[in-house]
Amino acid sequence: MSVDTTTGPARDAHRSALRATSTEPYWLDRPERPDTLPRLTADTTADLVVVGGGYTGLWTALIAKQREPARDVLVVEAATCGHAASGRNGGFCSPSLTHGLANGATRWPDEIDTLQRLGNANLDAFERDLEAHGVDCGFARTGKVSVAATPWQADALREAAALGERHGEKSRLLDRDELREWVDSPMWSAGLWQPDYALLDPARLVWGLRAACLELGVRIAENTEVTAIDTKRTDRVRLTTPYARVTARRVALATNIFPPLLKRLGLSMVPVYDYALTTEPLTHDQLAAIGWTGDHGITDAGNQFHYLRKTADNRILWGGYDAIYPFGGRVDEALTQRPATFDTLAAQFAETFPALADVPFSHAWGGVIDSTTRFCMFAGTAAQGRVGYALGFTGLGVGATRFGADVMLDMLEGRRTERTRLEMIRRKPLPFPPEPVRYLGIQATRWSMAREDLNGRRNLWLRTLDRLGLGFDS
Repeated sequence: MSVDTTTGPARDAHRSALRATSTEPYWLDRPERPDTLPRLTADTTADLVVVGGGYTGLWTALIAKQREPARDVLVVEAATCGHAASGRNGGFCSPSLTHGLANGATRWPDEIDTLQRLGNANLDAFERDLEAHGVDCGFARTGKVSVAATPWQADALREAAALGERHGEKSRLLDRDELREWVDSPMWSAGLWQPDYALLDPARLVWGLRAACLELGVRIAENTEVTAIDTKRTDRVRLTTPYARVTARRVALATNIFPPLLKRLGLSMVPVYDYALTTEPLTHDQLAAIGWTGDHGITDAGNQFHYLRKTADNRILWGGYDAIYPFGGRVDEALTQRPATFDTLAAQFAETFPALADVPFSHAWGGVIDSTTRFCMFAGTAAQGRVGYALGFTGLGVGATRFGADVMLDMLEGRRTERTRLEMIRRKPLPFPPEPVRYLGIQATRWSMAREDLNGRRNLWLRTLDRLGLGFDS
């Protein structure tokens, strides 16, 4: 998708829509946000300590109690549960464990059908757990439409449909006229409907999982940063926090892109900042003007792709496109605000939906994603199986975090299961190179992907990454 390149007042018109935006993530800007739980101030012990109170950590604690109700489980969160990626994402919940079928089929062709089956089963279990624990997060299998703005993107959708047919993934191609029944934009000429996709409210999911954990007896300490891990003892792991030490039989690291505490993981992931806007609530007539009368989510088929969906109060969430890697892999809350990206997104929104060009945006925010060289999660153990980790979900992990929790618990419990036998789990992603090579490589990749979006051709750099098993699939 192109950015508006007109000049003068017309070029700046979209900026008036950004005049009064809140910098708070839309999902977290709610009166029902739960009160913060007390920090840990006294030394304690636990059977299982989970470091991180996002989706992965909360699912790990919840499933651990489901498996063994008497197990003493403690979650320690550096800020508040869901303050980072889990409370800031678009709320798209994919059945895929591999950042899409194409990425998984390329990397693990011999087990992709197993991965697809396990992904579908995981999404079913995800939904069952929400129902069993009364987690009201608006989960609904609304489906998703992928849209194409160029002939080569339309070709990519046809290839995706053919691949899906070979591996049992439901989809239906939409020509221009059919697409207008789902959404109408002058930018898009073809689409691919995928029904097995869910949408949810990200923050309400976090808060619901947190409440379910507390109900089952999980202890949760917020504003409790783990600053060090000691694995020298053979029977226990010791964690250091600002006001207390914690001794645990097992530790599960669910820290997203934040310091993983294990040095071996230092080059396994890089932080990528993603940004989003939400409009003010729209009328039914405004939504009808763009032909969007269903509840489905939408993504476009570019490398620098957008994602958009409606919220419960009829706003449009519009995010993606820019994926920003800061030199040195800096993780800083200040980086979640990037006016240049908000300006780009607002211009693209007006270009995509001219009928809504004057609609103001209510919220503008960003969040950090833990990306790997293979663009999906990995898991493993350290300290003779006493420390587990599941990380690297790369922006498509709302559903996969539950699977990662299951894998991590299998490993910590010494269980050999179908999940732990997967090549995807047994083999770790290639590490990123150190700086400055890392930054230069990422920038070259971003530039090359943008060029492919413009001309439909993968250049030598992207083809080389493909041959090395580092190619990108959005």
